[in-house]
Amino acid sequence: MTGHDQPRPTSATRGRYHHGELRAALIDTTIDLLTERGPESFSMAEASRRLGVAPSAPYRHFADRDALLAAVAIRAAHLLGDQLTGRFAPAGPPQQRLAAAARAYVRFAGEHKPLFQALAGSGLDKSHHPEIDHAAQPIHTAFLEPAAQLAGDPVAGARLASAVAATAHGHAMLMLDGAFGTEQSALETAADQTAAATLALIAGRGSLTSVKARAAPSPDA
Repeated sequence: MTGHDQPRPTSATRGRYHHGELRAALIDTTIDLLTERGPESFSMAEASRRLGVAPSAPYRHFADRDALLAAVAIRAAHLLGDQLTGRFAPAGPPQQRLAAAARAYVRFAGEHKPLFQALAGSGLDKSHHPEIDHAAQPIHTAFLEPAAQLAGDPVAGARLASAVAATAHGHAMLMLDGAFGTEQSALETAADQTAAATLALIAGRGSLTSVKARAAPSPDA
């Protein structure tokens, strides 16, 4: 994108600042920038330019670039959590719920790439932003609850949930890297293969019991 086609700040976006909505406007603009450039090239200065505000204005709401990216990651976690556990979440046997959760995770990555990147691929040190993990709890629950039902005990359930989440995340990253092609059908192909891999993993879940007993990590977004 050249300097001549850069989006110009509109009176509406400037008005957000004057009406006390700069924080939300910064998050929205950051999502636009992540769509165009990816997290590596994002800067608060560019977000300020897009909104037509002073470079110092974002610092009234966010301590630094990572804090703004963390706010986008929180929005992503809420949206993904709603999709996984909201009223459209599937019912049925736990293995089908796990496969559906894995499929939905991959679909989210394809349909909301900038949000997914902020949540899972921005390089944020999440230990400095525990609010992200708090926002992601419904995502963990979507994997943990059916896994625990299948496994019959919390430790084995956590191992299974972690393995399924890793399968979903791996397929999502491969899809975004173009491993399933670049045509429109790539997303559906990746989602279908993720669901099939999840069911295969569930069928062979007994092998997870051979792992040395210890608390498995919560599935991360």
